[in-house]
Amino acid sequence: MFSKRFLRAVILSKTFTQLQTRSFVRAPFTNKLALYLRRAQLIDSIRLAVRSNSSNSLSSLLNDRLLDPFIVIHALRSAPNADSALSIMEALKSNPNFSHNLSTLHALATVLAKSQRNHELKTLIGDISSSKFLNVSVNFMNLMQWYSTSGDLELVLSSWNEYRQRAKLLSTESYNIVMSVYAKTGKNFEAVETFRQVIDEGAIPNSRTYTVMIEHLVNLGKLDSALEVFSALPLMRIKRTSKQYLILVEGFVGVERFDEAKSLLNEMRDDGKFPGRAMRVALERMQEMGFIQGANEFLREMLPDKRIKNVRYYEDGSDDDEDENDDNNSGVRIAYGVQLKPWLDPKALANTLDEWSPEVVSLLADAKFVWTTRLVCKVLRHFKSPETAWHFFCWVAYQPGYTHDVYALEKMLTILARHGHVELVDRLIAKLRSDGMRLPFSTIRLIIDFYGISKKADAALKVFHDDRTLCGPISKFKLMLLYSSLLRTLTKCKRDFDAINVLEEMIFSGIVPDVQTFSGLMYHFALQGDGKIVQKLFSMVRQNGVEPDAYMFKVLIQAYCKCGRAPLAYRVFEDLSNSNLMPDAATKELLKKSLWKEGRRKEAAAVEERCEKINDVPSLALRGHIWAVSSADLTRVHSIYRNSITSIMT
Repeated sequence: MFSKRFLRAVILSKTFTQLQTRSFVRAPFTNKLALYLRRAQLIDSIRLAVRSNSSNSLSSLLNDRLLDPFIVIHALRSAPNADSALSIMEALKSNPNFSHNLSTLHALATVLAKSQRNHELKTLIGDISSSKFLNVSVNFMNLMQWYSTSGDLELVLSSWNEYRQRAKLLSTESYNIVMSVYAKTGKNFEAVETFRQVIDEGAIPNSRTYTVMIEHLVNLGKLDSALEVFSALPLMRIKRTSKQYLILVEGFVGVERFDEAKSLLNEMRDDGKFPGRAMRVALERMQEMGFIQGANEFLREMLPDKRIKNVRYYEDGSDDDEDENDDNNSGVRIAYGVQLKPWLDPKALANTLDEWSPEVVSLLADAKFVWTTRLVCKVLRHFKSPETAWHFFCWVAYQPGYTHDVYALEKMLTILARHGHVELVDRLIAKLRSDGMRLPFSTIRLIIDFYGISKKADAALKVFHDDRTLCGPISKFKLMLLYSSLLRTLTKCKRDFDAINVLEEMIFSGIVPDVQTFSGLMYHFALQGDGKIVQKLFSMVRQNGVEPDAYMFKVLIQAYCKCGRAPLAYRVFEDLSNSNLMPDAATKELLKKSLWKEGRRKEAAAVEERCEKINDVPSLALRGHIWAVSSADLTRVHSIYRNSITSIMT
């Protein structure tokens, strides 16, 4: 997305040499943005060289004085195929000053895996394992990701089994990889069993876990089951992703169930998600059938932006290889017809702007990037400093052809809330209100959540009471989620009195907290040893028709043990036993140890006696997570998944 100034025609016969020669005499870069722009030019030159089959040009570029791992990483990632990536690696051998690092080799491995060049991938992994490259190693997660991408189920499973033997705690992503490979290779029951392992072994499924599940169900034609899982995610406080929306919209459009697809698009707007370019075909199909109004807004962002000029190579047809006017190509002949959009990395660009200064601003303006909502949001996401993000946000609002919309505003709002910039958040919200714009419900909720991180309880209360109207009408279910976020923020800010008041207000207004909200509150007060409040909350659970689960009891036992209140933990254990429930082995051992530590040997013996029955069963972790997921939620989703697969196989 460079201007004409940065899209000069490159003359194959001499420009590469001239650029390299010039780099030795050029003054050092005055700031990181200048370096980024020069790197971008070199990356574009390499991208074009590998597509033009010009080995001499590629070798010359890869011996440029500016060449470093950053440039090589992005050149490899931008390679059109594995052969091009390997040609870059081969040409790099002629540069005695370049050494590979972990990132460059990982970039190559990823390209090989995506191209299913398994022999070359195994050779590269073998070279790394044999220490052919200094200070470079791979872990089991790297291996699983590469083997999964290449479609080698056997190697994924062998790596996973070895990982399970060596690691004390497995990452959720490792389960996701195995589950995904099983789903893609038609091993349906094995995929379901892997999901069961995630929850039974104490890991917490994340967004990607459910993306794998939803995609698996859609591919099997179980669209209603996939939608049911998707609809359960907000209750489990799982972030719904653009990828999940894409899978479902494409699935429903594919079978011409346009009403469901339209409803998903409306939910997508409410979630503050913007469709990716991959959804373009589905949206165009819906528009053709008359099932979507206002699709032009979405489609406009997905179509190639005509303002973004191509990077091109030219043969020598003019002595002036740095003509400032690229529109005037008279006397220049295209050599290979290779045309590419300019390389751009929003994360790298954001990192160069942390030194916000008049010089950087001037250079950024001169670069004439084509600013779109998508690009602005991506850049904002990667700023490390909220102050720099705000400077950029204000600056880009005045750039030609760009106007902030609600997506950019909500991204800036969440950044500011996370870092406690209450005044700026209020200014933006006032601007939204004066312009008659609406915020997605998810953004209001996220602001309240982030005020918990920045410890701004009063600001969270204000947003909840005064600003939630920006979302429009809110259903009882969504209001319950919003109350839950506010209660969690208040406990993080140690505003216990306010938390109890909000809880009572919530119940009085007819909004019943779910079991995970009660669990979170009880855990908070139990950690402080406030048994009276905990008992009050526990009685409120049953009064409001919420059924306590084993995980709620486990949370209380853990909290009391952590704050040295083992007798109170024992009372919770008795309530657990009287409800015909049992703790898992880890909770039992924690309780026994705490009782022994406080001299309660009789109670410790009673715990052991009552729990003898669990010694003969696997030590499975009780499923759930305070404030987020209940055992019932996980059981329900597992049942949907298992029953859907069973119905296919029977």
